[in-house]
Amino acid sequence: MKTVGEALVDLLEAYGVDIVFGIPGVHTAELYRGLASSRIRHVTPRHEQGAGFMADGYARVTGKPGVCFVITGPGLTNTITAMAQAREDSIPMLVISGVNARTTLGKGQGCLHELPDQSALIGTFAKKSVTLMRAEDLSAALADCFEALSTGRPGPVHLEVPTDVMVEHVDSVAPAIAATASTSSDAALFGCAAEMIASASAPVILAGGGAVRADDVLRGFAERIDAPVVLTANGRGLMAGHPLQVPASPSLAAVRELVAASDCVIAIGTEFGMTDYDMYVDQRFPHLQRLIRIDLSTDQIAAAGPAADVAILEDAAKALGPLCGLLPENKHCDGAKRAATARKNAWESLPEKIRREVTLLHRLRDAVQGARFVGDSTQLVYAGNLYFEASAPATWFNSATGFGSLGYLPPGAIGAALGDPARPVIAIVGDGGLQFSLAELGTAIDENINAVFLVWNNHGYKEIENYMLDAGISPEGVRPTPPDMKSLANAYGLSFHSAASESALIAAVAEASRGGAHLVEFVSR
Repeated sequence: MKTVGEALVDLLEAYGVDIVFGIPGVHTAELYRGLASSRIRHVTPRHEQGAGFMADGYARVTGKPGVCFVITGPGLTNTITAMAQAREDSIPMLVISGVNARTTLGKGQGCLHELPDQSALIGTFAKKSVTLMRAEDLSAALADCFEALSTGRPGPVHLEVPTDVMVEHVDSVAPAIAATASTSSDAALFGCAAEMIASASAPVILAGGGAVRADDVLRGFAERIDAPVVLTANGRGLMAGHPLQVPASPSLAAVRELVAASDCVIAIGTEFGMTDYDMYVDQRFPHLQRLIRIDLSTDQIAAAGPAADVAILEDAAKALGPLCGLLPENKHCDGAKRAATARKNAWESLPEKIRREVTLLHRLRDAVQGARFVGDSTQLVYAGNLYFEASAPATWFNSATGFGSLGYLPPGAIGAALGDPARPVIAIVGDGGLQFSLAELGTAIDENINAVFLVWNNHGYKEIENYMLDAGISPEGVRPTPPDMKSLANAYGLSFHSAASESALIAAVAEASRGGAHLVEFVSR
């Protein structure tokens, strides 16, 4: 017999969980009873929001759900921002929280950390919120959570365990791992899609974050139909170095011209979100001729983006192989030429300041081979989202898409570094955004991660200040005083370098990326 808390840890191990991010408290202490003797590594952030963002970064790198342990009430509400970012960017996350004893729920008795209805609150944006009301239902409840994590569009799932249930005893339990539900579309839909593609003379592919684990099959598919591949921000790194790749935002006029001139659009793992397809909110994204969508979620296909002529409900990697097999070989549609024209025109359309910043990113990429770029909502990241050619899938991601939260770094970068320790992380954050979660630099030292925190210091919220000025608004509240970065680095035990030029910055980042956690400041004027 084990307590529910101990049995829960055993089940998480059985589901392949290897890291849990969390801050223990009275309302979760019983979940920790079996953790020390398990194979699961526990990582302690400085704030529960940091736990959520670490889980997000870990999940983006590994493809596995990031798992958090947080206390009821403020611990869980502190995690909400990270969960909402994960929901908007389709990132799998399992947040396991405590909740007060069953006899108190919903009665407003003033219990510590009490909420009127915690599960209902989280259920407004999580894929699912499950309450474990009986110890004997543990295996089924966790299976319910993992089924939600593995079915349809990824996102955050919540499991809450009342404190009195945590201490109850159960027989040894085995995971009730349900068979993964088949999402295969009718074979006739593949045939219809193949006919549309085969008859097209200028096809184009739009690839998003849902395609990041389908790089090889996407390459074969794009070559088979000779189609340019336009990448959203979360799709960057797909088709790396390939002449069919277009690593530029579909919000840019030159990319929209490419799409408008196509006679068949294949959208793969992309939700047609505004922050990718209409970031300037000009509503000028073109009407799409003969649209084929490949996506895991029927709700997403129905709710967002233009209406599809053919909708294939399937994982990108599983759909493209069979679709390829139905297509004729040696199709010639001037794909490389059309992609090159789009790349050239998109690049030339960017303001000189943006081109300079993207060039800096490319120089950093070349100086630190194989680096993963993780970003907050900040100036240099905004430039990269417009045009950056990453070296591999899932090596460029940030919080400036979807929910657009500040404070994603440092914790998002820590999660990424823990998920893939072999690849150095270049973590880009502004001085304003850093102050949302700068305490997590301590976690970077605790966990001995390999990351360079590149602080783009423009002494405030420069992008917002410029927006206010352009709109004729007197800037107010946009100049929070940044900390002394050298003193900050010393306080947490990070090595520090302040670069006065772009060349010095590249040299400092390249040197720092050899190992350990470092802070490199670049003062932007």
